[in-house]
Parts: sequence; structure tokens; C-alpha cells
Amino acid sequence: MAGHGDRGGAGTGLLTIGAFARACRLSPKALRLYDDLGLLPPAHVDPVNGYRRYAPAQLERARLVAWLRRLGMPLARIREVCALPPDAAATAVAAYWEQVEADTAARRDLAVFLVDQLSRKDSTMVTTPTPVTLRAAALTDGGLVRTANQDAVHAGRRLLAVADGYGADGGRAAAAALAELTALEARDPAPADLLDVLEEAAHRANRAVQRLGAKGTAEAGCTLTALLRAGSRLALLHIGDSRGYVLRDAGLVRLTHDHSLVQSLVDEGRLTPEEAPGHPQRGLLTRALDGGEGFAPDLRLLDARPGERYLLCTDGLHTVLPLGTLQEVLAAAPGPEQAVRELVTLAREAGAPDNIGCVVADTVVAGA
Repeated sequence: MAGHGDRGGAGTGLLTIGAFARACRLSPKALRLYDDLGLLPPAHVDPVNGYRRYAPAQLERARLVAWLRRLGMPLARIREVCALPPDAAATAVAAYWEQVEADTAARRDLAVFLVDQLSRKDSTMVTTPTPVTLRAAALTDGGLVRTANQDAVHAGRRLLAVADGYGADGGRAAAAALAELTALEARDPAPADLLDVLEEAAHRANRAVQRLGAKGTAEAGCTLTALLRAGSRLALLHIGDSRGYVLRDAGLVRLTHDHSLVQSLVDEGRLTPEEAPGHPQRGLLTRALDGGEGFAPDLRLLDARPGERYLLCTDGLHTVLPLGTLQEVLAAAPGPEQAVRELVTLAREAGAPDNIGCVVADTVVAGA
């Protein structure tokens, strides 16, 4: 079959782009795009007027492309599927749809979580929320590959935090950042002031990393994810690719969004979620605590109730253990101490290519 650059005659039995579009239920505009991408080149292009003509034998591939687009599959993935033999293509489509269903379930859980959060805000108008405290445990592990552990963690009655250092001086950066936040354990802010208090502490942590960098030539920076409690409220601070989760009746829900190059590619549809863990630039951050002037953490206020379980962890944990495993461990462990030990053990069994840092906390009735 002649390719896009063929300069031969139109041939017998070739279809115009309009006729081919009607036959395969793709628009001429879509066909031109797929030609430009090398996904569905025409059998012949007229060297004078540029008219595209397609062979009837191309209809099967065109219809497959149309079906895969209706599934929502990215074009780059479609190109890969179309290049496979039928059995392998079927396996690839099944794997893609399995990931779509997992992503849909995660979004459903997030929707349930948001409905619960909004309902709580409404219920506080007629009832007094129950003040909670935190019963927490933290654990770090160097993993099986790295020569130094640059993760730092904190688990207190008022503050939970994890930081993942990077660069030659990353361990000191993570420790310096958490030192600024742990000072909040001695304070008792009003629930209405939680976000301001936590944001101010985060900016002090950023300046501490800046001072650390000014003293030497080594690169220093870290991620930072933290929860600060007051009454029945939790303030969430997040920057980088460490993560926060909460286990409620709806299941395990992720509270944070990664600030990374790979996550931005997933958000833009240029990378699928299942491709993200294997991307060569998976560790490249788009936002971090590095002493720069553009420090911009995410901040949220959550309503907490007794009986919830929170997890903060670095990427050394969440990149090697799937969401289902995290949920199983958190749901089964009798307490935070057992949960962090089990999570670290499973991460090491999975190869532990990075440092591991995690904090697990239960919300319990204050004074209980």
C-alpha cells in the first residue's frame, strides 16, 4: 500500500476523504489529524491538489481508531494498540479499561468525600462538632537502594508531617522544614486561624531551606505535606509529590495532587495514569520547598470526626504500593503503630527503591 508521500496515480477503488469519513464514521477533520500524527495515513495523496484518498482495506483500522477514541483512549496509546496483533491489542484495551474503571472509582470516592465534607459544614450550623485529637505513629526507612535516608516525619497530637528531601543536602532540608512546623505543637490556634498559622509556618520552613542553601553549594530542597489540628478542624498543607489520604466510610480518598511533571502530563492527557510510574522523569517536581521566591503550597481546611484514619507518606511508599494495598492495611491495622510498620514492611518487600516515610493517625474524641 502506498504511503502518505506517494506520488503515483489515484488508483482504482480508492475512496475520497468524504466517502471514507462516512464509511468509518470519522469526520474529515479527524482524518486529517490522524494523518498528521501518522496514525491513519491515506493510501494516496494527489501531488497537485493534495486530495487524500483511502483504500477500502483501511476501514477496519479507521473503525478501530474511532472505537478507541469513544473509549477516551489518548492518541499516543491508540497508535500503540493499532500496531499490535489482535490478541495483544485486546489485552492492551482490557488493561486500559481496567485503569479507567480504577480512576473512575477513585473519582467516585472523592465525590463522596466532598459531599460528606459539604454536608458536615451544613450540619455544624445546627450541631456542635465533636472536638478530636490525634493518636499517631510515624516511621521512616532508608529503603533497599539509597545510601542515605532523606525523609523526615513527625507524628504529634496536634501536627502530622512528612518531608522528602532531594539533592546532596536534601536530608538537612527536610529536617529544617519539619523543625519549623513542629514548633506548632506548643501552640493552640483557633480553628478559624488554622490555615493562616500553617501557611506562616510553611513560609518559615521555606526560609530555613533558603538559609541552608546560602551556607553551602549543595542543592537542597524537599516536599512537604502536613496536617494541623484545632478542635474538629484539620488544615492541610501540601507541596511536591508526597501525599495525604483519609480512610472514611467511603473508602480511602486521596487528599493531595502531585506537583510533578508526570502529573501535569497525566492532567493534560499526554500520559496515562498507568504509564506514569515508569516515566523516566517521574521524580521531576514542578513545585517544592526549595527556598525560592515562588513558594506556593496548596492549603485546604477539612472537617474531622472521630473514627477517621489519615495517612501522610512520601513517594517511596505510594509509588510501590497500589491504592488497594494502602486501603487494606489501613483498614485492617488495629492502630497507627501497626499500620506504619506493615506499610514499611510491604514497601521493602516490593523492592523499596527510594526512602520511605509515613505517618498514620486516628482521630479520637478529645480527652478520651
